[in-house]
Amino acid sequence: GEFCRYQMKPGFYDYNVVHANQFIITIQNSEGTVVYQQVLSPLSGAPGGKLSAWKWGFPGDQAKYTALYPRAWTEYNIPEQNLRVTCRQISPVIPHNYKDSCVPGGVFVWSVENLGSEVKSISITCTLKNGVGSKQDAQGSCHSEPMDVNRDGVQVAGVQIHQLVDNMDCTYCLSALVKEDVAVSRIVAFDPNSDGSGVWNSLAKNGQLTSQTNDKVVGREVACAVCAYVEVPPGNMKTLEFALVWDMPRIHFHLNTKEHYRYYTKYFGKDGEAGPVISHFSLTNFSRWEKEISAWQRPILEDLKLPEWYKSAIFNEVYYVADGGTVWLLMDDVESLSSTDPRREFGRFAYLEGHEYRMYNTYDVHFYASFTLSQLWPQLQACLQFDFRDTVLREETEQRVHLFDGKIANRKDINAIPHDLGDPSEEPFVLINAYNIHDVSEWRDLNLKFVLQCYRDYVLSRNVQYLRDMWTQVLAVMSKAETWDTDGDGVIENAGAADQTYDAWIMTGTSAYCGSLWLASLCCVTKMAAILDCPEVADKYSTLLTKAKASFHKKLWNGQYYNFDSAQRPHSTSVMADQLCGLWYLHACSITDEVFPQANVKSALETIYRLNVKGFRDGKMGAVNGMLPEGTIDDFAIQSEEVWTGVTYGLASLMIFEGMVEEGFHT
Repeated sequence: GEFCRYQMKPGFYDYNVVHANQFIITIQNSEGTVVYQQVLSPLSGAPGGKLSAWKWGFPGDQAKYTALYPRAWTEYNIPEQNLRVTCRQISPVIPHNYKDSCVPGGVFVWSVENLGSEVKSISITCTLKNGVGSKQDAQGSCHSEPMDVNRDGVQVAGVQIHQLVDNMDCTYCLSALVKEDVAVSRIVAFDPNSDGSGVWNSLAKNGQLTSQTNDKVVGREVACAVCAYVEVPPGNMKTLEFALVWDMPRIHFHLNTKEHYRYYTKYFGKDGEAGPVISHFSLTNFSRWEKEISAWQRPILEDLKLPEWYKSAIFNEVYYVADGGTVWLLMDDVESLSSTDPRREFGRFAYLEGHEYRMYNTYDVHFYASFTLSQLWPQLQACLQFDFRDTVLREETEQRVHLFDGKIANRKDINAIPHDLGDPSEEPFVLINAYNIHDVSEWRDLNLKFVLQCYRDYVLSRNVQYLRDMWTQVLAVMSKAETWDTDGDGVIENAGAADQTYDAWIMTGTSAYCGSLWLASLCCVTKMAAILDCPEVADKYSTLLTKAKASFHKKLWNGQYYNFDSAQRPHSTSVMADQLCGLWYLHACSITDEVFPQANVKSALETIYRLNVKGFRDGKMGAVNGMLPEGTIDDFAIQSEEVWTGVTYGLASLMIFEGMVEEGFHT
């Protein structure tokens, strides 16, 4: 029950519990006397005596939270008042719906059930302050003003708070839906550092807010309150709806050499006055959002064959699409783009590797996560792919010293897929390859992952033009990858360095991980060439695939699984959970050609399940990345000892593809 995480400055998070951002319930009996008033939060109060007039500490055992992203709901039981209150939180993150999904905000729908025998008057009050709970909240002036929108038979009332965030104009809009039986009142401004008695006493007096003025209020820190009030007869239920949106149309990153407009401005305007319009849109359309979300989720939720934990995970893990330091921007040079470039219509989409790993669209791990975009928002995946495509033929000659080994090299070489599209503390999309630990232009997996995603996305869309748009760059990255076959046996070699996504786990010679990706890429390029009527290319890579398969199996197959690498070092026999990563993608591409012998696949997966899954933490923690054949964890590198979420999901998916359904879900 708290507002505690904010990304107002693009790509940067603030983790602060902001006590002034709350919901308060006020209950009046049939005689109009306030008999109950409570902050709907289990927090014991705000520090430093702030908001001390408020009653904190809602009993946690009387509340239940359920999440099914992009929906969540909290049930509050107030037995002494014969009342049950439920708050549904709805974020418009809706598959294949790009207009609604770009809305910067969400809706809170409060359902109030009167379980008693007398009429009750109920008000829900939402309070909100400017900023993110940091010292910067008080820097520069901010001001608040009332907000009213009445159009198409829908009336919305609330408050706007205007503030500069790192010299970017930002407006927070808090509003409620006015209905025939719902009265909305507000306090345009109060001091969030005060004891809060003005808001509290106003509600305690008559269940509604009494504002001193509706004029613009200016201050260093400003909070506001919006109250929705309704009478609920015994045995009845009423609903109260709130919207919280923010309008920051024009942004810049830390270096501030370029400005960008957010994608939602395509629909709601760039003038910084869209907040009221978006609030009205949200409170008009949230019912449709819920229907579309339910239609998407229902088939999975009602599938009795799927375990309950999976139903939770498959939806709740999607949160990172919106909460991954995400930016969704308009392209500023649309006219220079080809007519088939999806960025003309859908803009530019980017998310961070992690809140603490601030690199946009980190490609080696996006490879695992990309299914969310390719299946639910395929146009955003296409836009991301076009961004990476455009980098392939770029050479960035800035010389950098790499942290791992002191190697001095270009920021990016030609014909190489970059590791990422930049850091928000620099200038993303301009300064790519923010990662500077290793020379990623020589990483063995990045080019191959581009090829595999290109074909996977084609299989899902059947858009031949997309393959044509990618073809030049596909051939370029494959040409560079061929140079990594140093012994001419058809399989690429690793260079005795951490030259792939496991950037602390050294691979030498032919490796199961990069080798399997290489075989899969050869297969996919052959398929692409056939579709695009390039028979010479198809013949070339088909011949190379035949040669590579023989070498891969000869060098790595030990009769039970594929060795980690061919270096014949102590850790070379490690059982890698991700050794058949390439096969996983071939399945995802609906390719049934036998690139990896079926008997070998079955044996390898059974070995991984026995050692990396069941043999690690009682089989309850996923698949450990590396396990030695005698059943001890491979401690050669920190990453060999870890469990990676994307790898475990990919492995489980591969097991299910291969008919090991029970083992896959257990993994």
